[in-house]
Amino acid sequence: MPEEEQAWFPREEVLSYDEMLRVLRVGAGLGIRKVRVTGGEPLTRPGVAAFCAGIAAIPGIEDIGISTNGTLLAKTEAGLTLAEHLVRAGVRSANISLDSLDRDAYRRSTNRDLLPRVLEGVDAARAAGFESIRLNCVLMKGQTEREIPHLLEYARQKGALLRFIELMPVSTNEVLSEANFLAVGSARQRVEEATGGPLLPLPDFRTNGPAGYYEVPSTGQKVGFIGAMTNLHFCESCNKLRLTSDGKLRPCLGSWLEFDLREVLRRGCSDDELAEFIRGVVARKPKEHDFRHNYQPNRKMIAIGG
Repeated sequence: MPEEEQAWFPREEVLSYDEMLRVLRVGAGLGIRKVRVTGGEPLTRPGVAAFCAGIAAIPGIEDIGISTNGTLLAKTEAGLTLAEHLVRAGVRSANISLDSLDRDAYRRSTNRDLLPRVLEGVDAARAAGFESIRLNCVLMKGQTEREIPHLLEYARQKGALLRFIELMPVSTNEVLSEANFLAVGSARQRVEEATGGPLLPLPDFRTNGPAGYYEVPSTGQKVGFIGAMTNLHFCESCNKLRLTSDGKLRPCLGSWLEFDLREVLRRGCSDDELAEFIRGVVARKPKEHDFRHNYQPNRKMIAIGG
């Protein structure tokens, strides 16, 4: 969360769960098979587990994941943790943001002193039985280098997949300063130093995203690297669409392009018209993102979705 006060959308400007489920039903008919519920922080919205169950009931949807900061996964409702409610609703994977295991560093990078709750959330996710738990660490020069051995050991102990992600100028361009930016190539070298030798590439190991994976030969632990800034082939296999909470359909995270799906929905479109709109957005998907070419943010990341 940014430090400054956020301008929250009025309720009438936010898509209802029923509206989102309709978009997903039509999308499933066009070939969408995987859905990730993200944010912002999706677990702050009431009824999110029931919404996920609604997604799971859509014919054609094969995989549902959630991206979260982890602070609410251990919260209990009706005798179950929220993590357990999500698994029962059909959510198979959880991406949990974990930039640091140092409480002060976590507070500085997130503007919230919530690391203990995140770690409780990781344990709750393990106990709930997600098929896959992925810990996402955004690389920050001057911080991540010294934490890599601790993050590796923590992920190994928890049976989680650790991924290192390059900073991207989604919310502000200032993150790309020489003082802040750490490339995945440098992070991979640090991992090799921490584990005692070269990593083994795993070209055939894939998850739902753009990460490239490697194995630590001495332990068998898998580690992922997501290099949107330094990997010139990063966009070649991207097939993602993002639907924002206020109903904009975005064909690329690193582009200004967004299309007003809410207006189409609320003027009474047919399912065929909705399908045609989605096809049109897919046809406008850029060949590559604009992050390397003077990208100017028009939304905070919390208003787009990870």
